[in-house]
Amino acid sequence: MRWTVVGASTIAAEYMIPAFRAQPGGEVRRLVSSSVRRGRDYAARHAIPHADTDLATALADPQTDAVYISTTNEQHHGQAMAAIAAGKHVLCEKPLAMTVADAAEMVRAARAVGVTFATNHHLRCSGSHRAIRALIASGRIGRVLSMRLFHAVHLPPHLRGWRIDNPAAGGGVIPDITVHDADTVRFLLNEDPISVVAGMSASGMGQGVEDSAMSVWQMQSGAMVQSHESFTHPFAGSGLEVHGTEGSIFAPGVMTQKPQGRVELVRALGREEIAFPATALYTTGTAEFIAATRGEGRPAATGEDGVKSLAIALAIREAATSGQRQTITFPDL
Repeated sequence: MRWTVVGASTIAAEYMIPAFRAQPGGEVRRLVSSSVRRGRDYAARHAIPHADTDLATALADPQTDAVYISTTNEQHHGQAMAAIAAGKHVLCEKPLAMTVADAAEMVRAARAVGVTFATNHHLRCSGSHRAIRALIASGRIGRVLSMRLFHAVHLPPHLRGWRIDNPAAGGGVIPDITVHDADTVRFLLNEDPISVVAGMSASGMGQGVEDSAMSVWQMQSGAMVQSHESFTHPFAGSGLEVHGTEGSIFAPGVMTQKPQGRVELVRALGREEIAFPATALYTTGTAEFIAATRGEGRPAATGEDGVKSLAIALAIREAATSGQRQTITFPDL
């Protein structure tokens, strides 16, 4: 797979470019950046042969097969639509767009031209999360009663910028972290929420956007979910718990980009440490995306998954803004 990377981003540098090159024959051929200087410097540092400021020029290259988009959130829709129109497969960072309607349009456009379109929800590729999903699906904890996600972290200085002060670019903890938690709940429980109540605040880091959010969700099955996200908690740690009629799962340290943390199953018979493979999340996700372009399976998180995680996150923001319970609706795809 030969890639064009759109956005000279930290995640591309630290995780995605190595993941693309880890695949058999993987090649990063072009970079697109809005800044000539930044683009040239970034391309040189990461040994990318071509640096462009014009997306159309990069998309016209017949030697590229797929586009990875990691620009600021308000740019995703237009860039993805252009890549899809050019016949490229697209892996897009979350959230897919600023609105659910725009995200749904991206999914429909990709389907119409027959290219693979996926969302980079990396946590689905974690060995810990896949082990937890298997425990739940196999009935090891009985009927799920509740789930708790604690994903309050301290955003490092090099990742702040637009995330904490630019609502027009899609800043705020809800589109940055809550959207991941929305996908995590859907992936682990294999069901969608039907409504949500929430609160949010700017607790010291965000300017013009929320930097902390808490929400309680009602799931289709009757299970309840409690979720907490923040940019401002240096010592809180992250993780999740799932509680059922026959047992509980405790998973500290698993809400991360790295294959770490623990999974413990607690039942009447005692406690059991659950082993899981320490595979690289983004390498796994890239491999599954490439396989999907060949008609072998599906991406770890499809475009449809990205639409739903966005719809949940935006409902949480609306619930927090209005102070009223929001019913979550998903578009027909």
